Amino acid sequence: MTTPSQTNTIRLHRVLRATPERVYRAFLDPEAKAKWLPPHGFTGKVHHLEAKVGGTYKMSFTNFTTGKSHSFGGTYVELTPHERIRYTDRFDDPNLPGEMQVTIELKEVFCGTELHVTQEGVPAVIPVHACYLGWQESLTLLAQLVEPEIPDQP
Repeated sequence: MTTPSQTNTIRLHRVLRATPERVYRAFLDPEAKAKWLPPHGFTGKVHHLEAKVGGTYKMSFTNFTTGKSHSFGGTYVELTPHERIRYTDRFDDPNLPGEMQVTIELKEVFCGTELHVTQEGVPAVIPVHACYLGWQESLTLLAQLVEPEIPDQP
């Protein structure tokens, strides 16, 4: 049995048919992040995003069925272009205490980009399987955003 002070770590791995530059940009562009990060059944809004070390961001997800929102935000700790992003994450809801650490690692491979996501410090009250499911849905949406090669129309 877990106590409220215990936390979980989530690890995911994907290979995307896109360059590391494009995947990196999708994590730091507010409009892109609002499009791919909310899992199925949620809309997302980026309230602010300052993509620099020490910069902060604030975002919210809204449950499309119930209309209930929850917001979260954090601080960028490390930004190595096209390779690594580290940031903190904290829910505004006092029932979801603590600070999470998220690390995004990108590595160019022959067919695109190898992506590793590690989220540490996930509050124990969040079911770990639901967290994995949400990330899997988000990463599917990320692939749908970054993989197409769509030329500009003349």
